[in-house]
Amino acid sequence: MGASRARDAFHVMSKPTGAICNLDCDYCFFLSKEALYPDSHFRMPPDVHETYIQQLLAAHPDREEVVVAFQGGEPTMMGLDFFRRTLELEARFARPGQRILNTIQTNATLLDDEWGEFLAEHDFLVGVSIDGPAELHDVYRSDKGGKPTFARVMHGLDLLARHGVEWNALTTINAANGDHGLRVYRFLRDELGASFIQLIPIVERVSEELLPIAERGWGGRNADRPLYEQRGSLTTSRSVSGQQYGRFLIEVFEEWARHDVGDVFVQMFDTALGHWLGMKQAGMCVHAETCGRALALEHNGDVFSCDHYVESEYLLGNIASGSTILNLLESPAQQQFGVAKRESLPQYCVECDVRFACNGGCPKDRFLSTPTGEPGLHYLCDGYQAFFRHVDEPMRIMADSLRNNGDADVVKAWYREADSTRSRNEPCPCDSGRKWKACHGGRGRP
Repeated sequence: MGASRARDAFHVMSKPTGAICNLDCDYCFFLSKEALYPDSHFRMPPDVHETYIQQLLAAHPDREEVVVAFQGGEPTMMGLDFFRRTLELEARFARPGQRILNTIQTNATLLDDEWGEFLAEHDFLVGVSIDGPAELHDVYRSDKGGKPTFARVMHGLDLLARHGVEWNALTTINAANGDHGLRVYRFLRDELGASFIQLIPIVERVSEELLPIAERGWGGRNADRPLYEQRGSLTTSRSVSGQQYGRFLIEVFEEWARHDVGDVFVQMFDTALGHWLGMKQAGMCVHAETCGRALALEHNGDVFSCDHYVESEYLLGNIASGSTILNLLESPAQQQFGVAKRESLPQYCVECDVRFACNGGCPKDRFLSTPTGEPGLHYLCDGYQAFFRHVDEPMRIMADSLRNNGDADVVKAWYREADSTRSRNEPCPCDSGRKWKACHGGRGRP
């Protein structure tokens, strides 16, 4: 089992600055993880840095692509010398024929021309966090002084574009932008030129005791900030609701399927299409049948089961203390963590008609009860059901075409035919409640 599983794809999300960030986004649960390391300087030391790169490359076979991923906190706070050394370590430890893809997730506010030149020269893939136009982005994404950040993010994006750096958009879906799916998508596509988009729902699960504190946000401005853990059955007012999230996805899908299949890649839709093609582990881990193949590496070498479970209960070991990434990945604790996602599904989910595409969602958000009172229902269940059922026919069309060596963009013609006789004043087929002319038949790409 161990030998074969070791060759399965896995991912390590490294956090060289731990939870330290130059921003104070209200919904960023990871800011609270600073409390796990009260005496730390929150900078990955050289020995941990070297051990990480060496072990990661050693864990992948020859001639395989290896993704070296840096996240945070804000990883650019490490400075360019840290990333220059990363390249030196990769050159030293690379196995024959290995292809290395360096990725960095950033808020883009600290980027300058030196960063742009470096990222372009070494083909870094950059993920940029942006939640839509200014009036939506700035609701929750502020700096340490509580000031808005949109203009600074846009400056960073302009810099990346000027230097020809490949970038992806990471957009969180929250209470502020959750009712504006079409608007957010058109902003990302038309104004930013994003061609790869991740849509991440904000679900801040809290207990009744911690709710008043959590409502003030997880940033440093909250003096009473607790350590965020997966506890309780309530959510903050910043959290997107299940219905909101489902509607958001449907609005975006209807625009994407009409105009952008093959040109714009939305991670959620690629994952769903993989499931319609019969791939149980396709794309996003939240909708895979099992999990446990995405580890989180803290700045001091601690390895946790998942980025969302950086808690003492899910600490697997430390790579600076004799453990290896591969051994921790294959440990009984992590194996059980992974299969528990499937084995803990309530019967309501097991019997659901969209289980093949949903797989119960991420375990961190399974804190509701089913209609029969069984625990373990995902907080976004009603949104998932609405979305997956809505896209069933176009997904089947795309999947059938791909099985027959065709292209997924055949679905555009299906939509064109359906729309050709549609009145401007009739309800939009996305079920938004708006007229066709004021929704997907309105402004946007012809």
